[in-house]
Amino acid sequence: MITSKIRVLVVDDSALMRHIITDILRQDPEMDVIGTAKDGREAIKKAQELNPDVITLDIEMPVMDGMSCLDNLMKQGAYGVVVVSGVSQQRADATIRALEHGAFDFISKPSNVFDLSSEAKKEEILSKVKLAYRTLKKAESLKGIKIQKGVTSQHEAGQATELKYIVGLGISTGGPRALSTILPEFPGNLPAAIVIVQHMPPGFTKSLAVRLNETSRLHVKEAEDNEEIKAGTAYVAPGDNHIIFQQEGMVVRIKLLKTPPVGGFRPSADVMLTSLSDVHTYSTMGVIMTGMGSDGSRGLMELKKKRNSIIIAQDESTSIVFGMPRSAIELGIVDKTVPLQEIPACIMNFMGVQR
Repeated sequence: MITSKIRVLVVDDSALMRHIITDILRQDPEMDVIGTAKDGREAIKKAQELNPDVITLDIEMPVMDGMSCLDNLMKQGAYGVVVVSGVSQQRADATIRALEHGAFDFISKPSNVFDLSSEAKKEEILSKVKLAYRTLKKAESLKGIKIQKGVTSQHEAGQATELKYIVGLGISTGGPRALSTILPEFPGNLPAAIVIVQHMPPGFTKSLAVRLNETSRLHVKEAEDNEEIKAGTAYVAPGDNHIIFQQEGMVVRIKLLKTPPVGGFRPSADVMLTSLSDVHTYSTMGVIMTGMGSDGSRGLMELKKKRNSIIIAQDESTSIVFGMPRSAIELGIVDKTVPLQEIPACIMNFMGVQR
């Protein structure tokens, strides 16, 4: 229960964007827009003076861009930062980096700025600002978790081994930062493929995969329709596409579908994990991590029922939002609940893989 209003600072170089976002926030009785800023330098100054709870932050601005501003804000104080970004490749790349550097979540700008006032976008803005506020202390406590900046042996060419496992991983809010923590811990010759459903709109999942690939020994890529699953590779579901699996003898292929969203999500972890439960060629494992809601629980239930697969959940202390892991834990299907940084070792221990 919020007993006082959420104090918000709106940062954008466009006066029209500042006006629209401010107007949306002020329509909610829980919000108090305490100021606006037109560039990163002004944002830092106003944040210090006004001490907001949450800051909506444009990525591309003059004088000081959003990334430089974010790094300074993270050093300056405890703010919940929600990035507001366009979907160009450059902006998508910057948004992924911002999430790694401590931003809570992001909102994609529609191509027509006036579509920002649609009911769906209004709800997204309000819900993400409120969630950023409610999880501010959790996000602050996770700042110390190590984020890999690079690896000494990229992709370990020629060492990838025979495919023995397929790991289905569902994740949402807090996902990019969590994935950038765990994926670099796997060796390039992992005898498994990891298939990731991260709730994210089109345009951003490719940037996420590219960024994760830069810091991992696994080959990380955005999944493509009809490609064969291979060991030592992590596949990120493309935004706005479901992933299912198709078996052809010993070959398992990824199929991308535009069927309706499930539980409001496309891609859906439930769709991917349910399909994985029908793959009998290889051993399977399910992993559920930080995120709001219950996506993934139904699919994990199928994995447990049909394959008796090992199910691993991220623990509450390291989850930005504990909704998705909690839902699976409450179903009684989780074999192991561990902190974020212990997930890779836990997965490999169940596989019998030495780090």
